[in-house]
Amino acid sequence: MDDTVVAALSTAEPAAIPRAKTTAGRRPVLPIIELSLLVIFAVLPLFLADYLTVFFTRVLILSVLAISFDLVWGYAGILSFGQALFYGTAAYSVALMARDLGITEIFIVLPAALLIGLVLSYLIACFLLLGRRQPSVIFVALGTLTGAYAADRLARGWYYLGGQNGIPSIPPMTLGSYTFDEGPVYYYFAFATLIVVYVGCRFLVRSQFGLALAGIREQEARISFFGYRVQLIKTIIFSLAGSIAGLAGGLYAFHEGFVWPNMLGVIVSTQVVLYTLFGGVGTLIGAVIGVIGIEVLSYILADNYQEIWPIILGALLLTVILLRPSGLVSLVVPERERIGNFEPRRRRRAVGH
Repeated sequence: MDDTVVAALSTAEPAAIPRAKTTAGRRPVLPIIELSLLVIFAVLPLFLADYLTVFFTRVLILSVLAISFDLVWGYAGILSFGQALFYGTAAYSVALMARDLGITEIFIVLPAALLIGLVLSYLIACFLLLGRRQPSVIFVALGTLTGAYAADRLARGWYYLGGQNGIPSIPPMTLGSYTFDEGPVYYYFAFATLIVVYVGCRFLVRSQFGLALAGIREQEARISFFGYRVQLIKTIIFSLAGSIAGLAGGLYAFHEGFVWPNMLGVIVSTQVVLYTLFGGVGTLIGAVIGVIGIEVLSYILADNYQEIWPIILGALLLTVILLRPSGLVSLVVPERERIGNFEPRRRRRAVGH
């Protein structure tokens, strides 16, 4: 992408693609939030009981899954209800590898989970996104939702996959003779995975490719007019998000020690959407905050209000989404900073001076 196109996109529609210039004397808020969460999660196991360390390991893994949805919806405008399909399929696949083949080596099972998510999401993208006609948001949403529902029903009815009971007693993941059991070691491994995924995605969405994604989200016809193969770009980001969801599924299967049909279906797909809406769409860190907020609230409410906690949680989520459509992140992070700075570097230096 040359500077001419970048400049055209930057100036074409100021309201649609705002530039995230930070005014003089004003520190950006987003890096402060990211650094704060990094420090908190780095020291968290030192102050928690073992069962809470296990709980927050689950939160970290679900955060990886939520980031995969934020990539496709928050940055490319693709409403996917199929993230659970890639997540659950990868989880079932590594569970079968461990149960039937005895393969639990970390350098085999996790790349396999990532590859399974990538291939499956690419195949679905070929069907939904690469047709002759430009697919609508509703078409893609219903297509991915149908795939997730069909996979759920298939798993429930297939004896080889354990039916309604899923696959229990999955052997733990290993590295040579070392076994990854739940606890601080698995926590820090999941934490390191989340950092790698987050940094990689953040670099991607703040790159020239990220500018193209922002343009597609706001003005798809205009981006297509510039000569970009919009559906191909959507396929790339959809497949990348599917691979991240698959990686999360592999991590979750070995952490929990079992997989079950709900991991493939509509419930988890909707849950991922709520995570991202609650935290803030199109920010990456908002997806992580959404997972933390919803999972911690669920844990506290379920412990104290066992009969009515889903109603209380639902009311809280609805309130936040209605009052803050941009999510919790929008309370402290301005819109321009959330969208990102896509100006050419030379121009940014000039503005700074």
